[in-house]
Amino acid sequence: MAGAGKVFATLRSHWKKTTFGVCLLSWGGNWLYGKHCDNLLRRAACLEAQVFGNELIPSNMPLKKATVFLNPAACKGKARNLFEKNAAPILHLSGLDVNIVTTDYEGQAKKLMELMENTDLIIIAGGDGTVQEVITGLLRRADEAAFSKIPIGFIPLGKTCTLSHTLYPESVNQVQHITNATLAILKGETVPLDVLQIKGEKEQPVFALSGLRWGSYRDAGVKASKYWYLGPLKTKAAHFFSTFKEWPQKHQAALMYLGPTERPPDEPEEKPSRPPLYVRLYRRLCLYWSPPRKEIPQEVAPEDWQELKLSTVELSIATQNRQLDLTRTEDFMNICIEADTVSKGQFVNRGSQKMRDPHMCPEDSQCIQASRCILQLPEGTEGSFGIDNEEYEAMPVEVKLLPRKLRFFCDPRMREQMLRAAVQ
Repeated sequence: MAGAGKVFATLRSHWKKTTFGVCLLSWGGNWLYGKHCDNLLRRAACLEAQVFGNELIPSNMPLKKATVFLNPAACKGKARNLFEKNAAPILHLSGLDVNIVTTDYEGQAKKLMELMENTDLIIIAGGDGTVQEVITGLLRRADEAAFSKIPIGFIPLGKTCTLSHTLYPESVNQVQHITNATLAILKGETVPLDVLQIKGEKEQPVFALSGLRWGSYRDAGVKASKYWYLGPLKTKAAHFFSTFKEWPQKHQAALMYLGPTERPPDEPEEKPSRPPLYVRLYRRLCLYWSPPRKEIPQEVAPEDWQELKLSTVELSIATQNRQLDLTRTEDFMNICIEADTVSKGQFVNRGSQKMRDPHMCPEDSQCIQASRCILQLPEGTEGSFGIDNEEYEAMPVEVKLLPRKLRFFCDPRMREQMLRAAVQ
């Protein structure tokens, strides 16, 4: 008892050191417990992947080849370690023939994709920038019609991973989020995603899955990292200080656009079997004795372009991939023209909201549904576009919707949730 009393007396007399020690032990225990939980998640995911690897395949069927484009610079240089610890073991246990292509500099994935040989799966491991580079390289290929049918997997490793909200359930645990995304590739469920083709007057087209932003909110949001020392107030500070430079902030442009297009029926996944020989001979004889009449070409109706002069604080052109509707009957992109009459307080508040949801369209905005548009900027316009969170020089562009152009692997629970929401 006397010894215990001495211990308590010592602790009480050195209460600052005691408090620090308790906090340190608590933090260390919590850190070790978190590491243990992460290892359990990895183990469970590997056991699930092994089930796919143990499946028997015919001896004459080659292994499926998966080409992984890994951006090690994503997530502030942590992407390689995240991939090797959480995703790579799952892919190797699944029975896939995995070929990992590591990019060394910005733009390399685009070039490598244009040179890639045949593969069964394409897997993108990185953030929004890596996704945009890969799909741009894919859709610039001369044989893009065939390559765009290859299913694509996305492993979210970057700072911004917009597609994660569509393809995978929300998760606060990064390890669980990465393992769920990798397992979704093995499960094979896919959803079709729209693509925007954005083409300048001289440049090659750039392709986007989220959309294009041009305006004051985007410009201020890019500068938020400069105010890192303000912690959680850095976003509000960036928008607040941007109001000192110029007010009101207006962007003038001319917009021409075409309305939505009807969605064509889905193409059958399996090609019909070849008819028997006697059926083919009969058809050829019928064509020989009664050749088809030449059809008179019908006049094509002129496209109904709408024209609009606009003055806005920000313009955004977005796909519907964020709120995916698998049963919709029309294909279109959403053009949001925000009013240029916002107050400084509204500007600061909305700027913070747009950091969470970049393509949010406020109630007082003009919303247009279009399948194609041409954005004309006044001569001498400065500034930049944000295309899938990547910066490009602002210039006159034509934006064309490519509906359901690419198929991405998704978590089966998310696909079921989309179908259930469409029925309701």
